[in-house]
Amino acid sequence: MEYVTLNNGVKMPVLGYGVYQTPPEETERCVLDAIHTGYRSIDTAQAYGNEEGVGNAIAKSGLPREEFFLTTKVWISNAGYEKARASIEESLKKLKTSYLDLLLIHQPFGDYYGTWRAMEEAYKAGKIRAIGVSNFYPDRFLDLHHFAEIKPAVNQVETHVFQQQKIAKEYMKKNGTQIESWGPFAEGKNNYFHNPVLMEIGAKYNKSVAQTALRFLIQSDVVVIPKSTHIERMEENFRVFDFKLTGEEMARIEALDGGESLFFSHYDPKTVEWFMTLV
Repeated sequence: MEYVTLNNGVKMPVLGYGVYQTPPEETERCVLDAIHTGYRSIDTAQAYGNEEGVGNAIAKSGLPREEFFLTTKVWISNAGYEKARASIEESLKKLKTSYLDLLLIHQPFGDYYGTWRAMEEAYKAGKIRAIGVSNFYPDRFLDLHHFAEIKPAVNQVETHVFQQQKIAKEYMKKNGTQIESWGPFAEGKNNYFHNPVLMEIGAKYNKSVAQTALRFLIQSDVVVIPKSTHIERMEENFRVFDFKLTGEEMARIEALDGGESLFFSHYDPKTVEWFMTLV
């Protein structure tokens, strides 16, 4: 496994396993399969409703807690100091752990400054090894970064070959924040798995489109957390450290970037209204 070093010295695996949209009743089995495959970084969230499954799997794995890098996220309905503080304790309980390796603010809505204060407090108390944000576009990221006592270690945002976050990455790098990808396969949108460039480059190394795309992101200094409920796919996604793309191949994939989301934009009022219905 390869690692990145966060701005506070904590080491984070560049490849992890995500459980977004994994049914709660399947989560324990899926995470145990991922652990068996070799994954040690597991990404969940309060909003996913499957923290208990992740905690059960880690407990049943028989491996020491310190071998894992465990991430969860504070949801909008828990925004604000008091609610966030309580939700952190609840997440620790569900995950059956005394500490988190990484805690993120899931969305930049509600009193996320209050949430950040609760996270800073938990960080200082040793309950969290690193804190960060998710879905914070450059404007909100820079705002929080400037005024926060403890600077965000990670920003998890939509990142894939068609949305490479080039501008956002520039500001994150400038301010010492690690970019992490959610949706590295864009859920198959834009005919992702039949892209001729990815297919051609992958064929050279006897690798799939998925493996080629993950390798591109990793070589672009992006942390990735692909999700699958099938152990065969988990194993395939894990086999991305035995080849390296050339500069020319990286440039060809970089040219696929459309610079826009394939899912939603927080700058769109209708999108914001939709998020408010979830609170």
